[in-house]
Amino acid sequence: MAEEETVAEVERVQSGDAASSDEEALMRERRRERKRKRLLKEAEKAEKRGVCYLSRVPPHLNPLRLRQILSHYGEIGRVYLSPEDASNQMRRKKAGGFRGQEFSEGWVEFIDKKVAKRVARSLNGEQIGGKKRSSIYYDLWNIKYLSKFKWDDLKEETEIKNATREQKLVLELSAAKKERDFYLSKVDQSKAISKIGERLKKKQKIEMVPKVVRHFPQKRPAENEAGESKGQLSRDILAGVFGGSS
Repeated sequence: MAEEETVAEVERVQSGDAASSDEEALMRERRRERKRKRLLKEAEKAEKRGVCYLSRVPPHLNPLRLRQILSHYGEIGRVYLSPEDASNQMRRKKAGGFRGQEFSEGWVEFIDKKVAKRVARSLNGEQIGGKKRSSIYYDLWNIKYLSKFKWDDLKEETEIKNATREQKLVLELSAAKKERDFYLSKVDQSKAISKIGERLKKKQKIEMVPKVVRHFPQKRPAENEAGESKGQLSRDILAGVFGGSS
């Protein structure tokens, strides 16, 4: 009897495990179906959206300000402004210009592509306007509608640009390092040549010490009336000493 109860309990547990696994599989399938439907809806929305490109972003214009201005013409999705090059920003700060962040180009996504086309067609080349005391009041729009361009394309383009920028930076750093090493090697060579030259100069100074010749002033001997110098023996005396004849 006990054995029969044990077998029945095992069968109930196994049937319960099978039922729970079936429920988990069903839940996973439902989640996949919901995700697929959500992606399809997002794809349909993306097909209806349009992207406009700004080839120039006026100074002091940031993404929030741009969204506020363009939202008057239609519903805005995403906005991305590409930051300016760090070297340009540094030069501007050194020159005493605007010290904040500026942008070189930008992209604006409109929920409706028809609105995006209309905005690009009507605003391009026109004055931005707004309040007269605004710093961008007299600037002109440089905006263009990008046909068949999606926001995912911008992500890919941005990733490619970032990778290219990083590769360029690595090459520039490598070139700068080579130039620095070459300069330091030339400096070391110059120092070595200078030291060799100094040693040669010292050696030449030691070997080529000029001899000191002292010159003493001498007085010319006085002559007598016969034209002979005083203190000089006469020819007769010399002939008698050496046995010569005059």
